[in-house]
Amino acid sequence: MFIGIDHGTTAMRFSSGDAEFKISREKARDFSVDDLACLVPLDEIEGIAVCYSMGDGISAVTDIRKVLNRGVVSREGAGKHIGGGTRVYDAIRESGLPAIVIPGLHRGSPTDPRFKAYSHQASPEKIGILYEVVHTLGGDVVVCDVSSNTVTLLVTGGRITGAFDACLFAPGTRHGALDVDAIRRIDRGESTANEAFLHAGVSSTVAPALQVETLAMFSAMECASMLLLNPCANVALAGTMAPATAPQVEELLSRSVTVYDEWCAARGLARIAHDVFSGATGILGLSIER
Repeated sequence: MFIGIDHGTTAMRFSSGDAEFKISREKARDFSVDDLACLVPLDEIEGIAVCYSMGDGISAVTDIRKVLNRGVVSREGAGKHIGGGTRVYDAIRESGLPAIVIPGLHRGSPTDPRFKAYSHQASPEKIGILYEVVHTLGGDVVVCDVSSNTVTLLVTGGRITGAFDACLFAPGTRHGALDVDAIRRIDRGESTANEAFLHAGVSSTVAPALQVETLAMFSAMECASMLLLNPCANVALAGTMAPATAPQVEELLSRSVTVYDEWCAARGLARIAHDVFSGATGILGLSIER
């Protein structure tokens, strides 16, 4: 059996493909590898796919025992630091169970070089989402993950083309890009850049009655931007806000959209673990270092 672990913004999600559970990132600070037994007996685990933070320190799917600094350049930067993800990662590494670490997308990734105008494109759990969507919709997809953050990715011919990270374009419910007002607050010393990022989502910037419409509009805009590069791609939405935004995204794009639930990343990561430990030589254009 194989397990995928999604390091999300608000929760850690665990899936074997057949069963799932999740815990808040705060409660994950007490995680023990024995907790995985509710999915599958530990002695039946054949491989685990792990995510950690931005994943910008590695560019290939890598054996966890070969990864330095948990696969990140630094823990500083955009995002909330709680400690649950660190605890889960370290418990898996110390357990001796076979495990791989999924990279994020960044300037060292084999994506279209034009996306490398920005240092970071997507965090590792988005690769799990992509892998699950490609499995069901084929190798030409635009996937928008709409939740606390909004991140949109493109796969062309079964290979990742690129992505818009959470701090670049569309807001999520909690986080988003820094606008002129945010930059002014930072310059006045009223906020750090990370604090501004953590309060740039629609829950902080838009009236409640307009929040879903705003998420849908910007999500559709990101999808439309990706469709410029692959007009025939299928479009999918994932994340906690996918069901709420899907009708308006379909209307704005004038095309049907497939909706995936909050377990999409963890299931896709379990699928990656299965394929890597079964001998796959690449994952959506990412190399594998075992």
